[in-house]
Amino acid sequence: MSDKMAQNGTTKKDEDEIDILEILVFLKSKWKFLIIFLILGIGAGGIAAMWMRPAYKSDILLQVDVKGNKSGMALGEMGALLDVSTPSVAEMELIKSRMVLSSVVELERMRFSAVPINKLDRLLHKEGRMDLDTLSIPRSITEAEIGIKARARDDSTSFDLLGEEDRILLSGSVGETYRLAIGSDTLVICVRAMTAKAGQEFLLSAAPLQIAVAGLLKGLNVSEEGKNSGIIRVSMEHAYADRVADILNTIANTYLKQNIEMRSAEAKKTLEFLEEQLPGVKAKLDSAEQKLTAYRHTKGTIDLSGETRVHLEKDVSLQQRILELEQKKQEALRLFQAEHPTIRTIEQQQARLRGELAKQQKAAASLPLTQQEVLSLQEEVEVNNKLYTNLLNNIQQLRVVQAGEVGNVRVVDKAFVPLKPSKPNRKLIFGGVMMAFLLLGCAIVLVRRMSQNGVVSSSEVEQATGVGVYGKLPMLAKGTENNVRKPCVMENPDEPFAEGVRALRTALEFSVFVDNKKILMVSGLVEGVGKSFVSTNLAASFSMVGKKVLLVDMDLRRGHLFKQNQKGLSEMLKTQNYTDDFVMKITDTFYVLGSGKRVVNPGDLLNADRFTKFLDAFRDHYDLIVLDTPPIFQCSDALLVEKHADYLLCVLKHAAHSLESVQDALNTFDRSTETPLPKAFVFNKCERHAGYGGYGYGYYGYNKKY
Repeated sequence: MSDKMAQNGTTKKDEDEIDILEILVFLKSKWKFLIIFLILGIGAGGIAAMWMRPAYKSDILLQVDVKGNKSGMALGEMGALLDVSTPSVAEMELIKSRMVLSSVVELERMRFSAVPINKLDRLLHKEGRMDLDTLSIPRSITEAEIGIKARARDDSTSFDLLGEEDRILLSGSVGETYRLAIGSDTLVICVRAMTAKAGQEFLLSAAPLQIAVAGLLKGLNVSEEGKNSGIIRVSMEHAYADRVADILNTIANTYLKQNIEMRSAEAKKTLEFLEEQLPGVKAKLDSAEQKLTAYRHTKGTIDLSGETRVHLEKDVSLQQRILELEQKKQEALRLFQAEHPTIRTIEQQQARLRGELAKQQKAAASLPLTQQEVLSLQEEVEVNNKLYTNLLNNIQQLRVVQAGEVGNVRVVDKAFVPLKPSKPNRKLIFGGVMMAFLLLGCAIVLVRRMSQNGVVSSSEVEQATGVGVYGKLPMLAKGTENNVRKPCVMENPDEPFAEGVRALRTALEFSVFVDNKKILMVSGLVEGVGKSFVSTNLAASFSMVGKKVLLVDMDLRRGHLFKQNQKGLSEMLKTQNYTDDFVMKITDTFYVLGSGKRVVNPGDLLNADRFTKFLDAFRDHYDLIVLDTPPIFQCSDALLVEKHADYLLCVLKHAAHSLESVQDALNTFDRSTETPLPKAFVFNKCERHAGYGGYGYGYYGYNKKY
């Protein structure tokens, strides 16, 4: 079982390889058609490669401090409040935000464009350049879809502004701002710089801000270098090298400035809040000091004992730590919800410290009353004094932050002006377009072949019909005619067609020349298959190996081997004069009998005993008689001749017949005789689909070349 499966797999693989080989051979036969597409592809590829405008690429490198700002760390506790770490993903989204890009569009005048419109200059890479500083086109012009154009003048520093039908609206110079009243609106233009030859024209346009921002965002590539590195690369492409560097550097400066402004604004808000709290804290400090002074004035100067001083220092330290944790809690609440574990941890630490403070206060109850009162007043003064001092320090630090332009972003690399364009790859475009055209040609050839729905495989025919295919004859050059006096096998014996005919002759020798079989009938399904061409060359090939062969043109309606006025088979059957008078000698072993004058109804001659007597008269004089009959689907003459033949050779045009039509033809042949005639197939025109000669069946309703 495994051996059988392996054998089947090998057979299937072989069939696939043969199919691929046949496709390649078929494409090779269409080389002239494919050469046309290749030439078209070379032309189109050259135009496409030259048509693409160059694009220059540059980039900038930014560093974002995602783990904490060094300047914030230097500010101490207040810096911790201000320094909130930001992921790189958030910073990249900020770079692509309208807040940043809209400023860049305005600063770099990206809303205004002047596009060269001369196609020949674009192909030759001689386009000029115009940079606009200001452009305002009235709404009435844009709604009327009138193109505003600028035309360079001789000195390349002046230009003409063109309107509808190239009418000159104004003439101006580079660097000057011009205003032109159009209806109730005003056209404003200022050309910043221009490099162009005289006569070159530019189409001017002013895009809305949101469209310009969307265009900039589309061409911008923002990515992080590595994972959580904080290094952001921003790159883009532009038609001009200097412009791409300017735009990227403006993006970096704008983003850096807005980052600083955002942090300064945050410091300003915090500063305002602390300054509002400062008077209240100062009032509490003054009140605590007054109470302490009044108590001492009443009781006199009281020196604190060592134990009381230890209690005072511990109480102040605990309250200071509780205040620090409260600051951390407020900082964490800016990032997390109240249920977050970080918030919970801070609250637990505060609760523990408050517990220790309560123990300290309980322990202080054992001190004398005077010491307790002094301790309480002194503790209030110390805590308020430290709070007031820290508040003053924080206010001073925030003023430093606000005035010192401190941010968490810095520019590592600024954009450089590229020396060479990054796009297009003209060689790749040229090769791609050329190959696309060549593949298109191959696709057209294969689709045309598939649309014919014709059989091309000899094994497929043999399996479907049970009739063997004895050969495949290749296509000859277009225009080759069927000349019985100079057959191809005699004139060009080295042609692949001649070799195919010789192989067919060898295969037939083992089928025809047995049991005294001499009558070989050659027919086809329809016109145009090259049946007569095959008959002529096959008969000539047999004659070249020493056999005496007679080729008979059986198309009595319209013969083609000789002229119509030349006498032949029709006259012989009518007069029943079965002699060699009408037989044409080509060589010593090759003879041809034409069809003679036209017969309207050949069935009368072929049905009678006359045709039988004709064959009996010539059977003993020749080793082989080849009967070239009309196609089976065009007329019934072939069926009348079949009764007298010994063997049938049916010519099929490669990729021109369906299996159904082949089977119908075989069934038609088999029904015309009591005993089915031995038969075989031969494929003709296996490489090209050109016609052969002037054999036509016009009176059958077909005017195609045969």
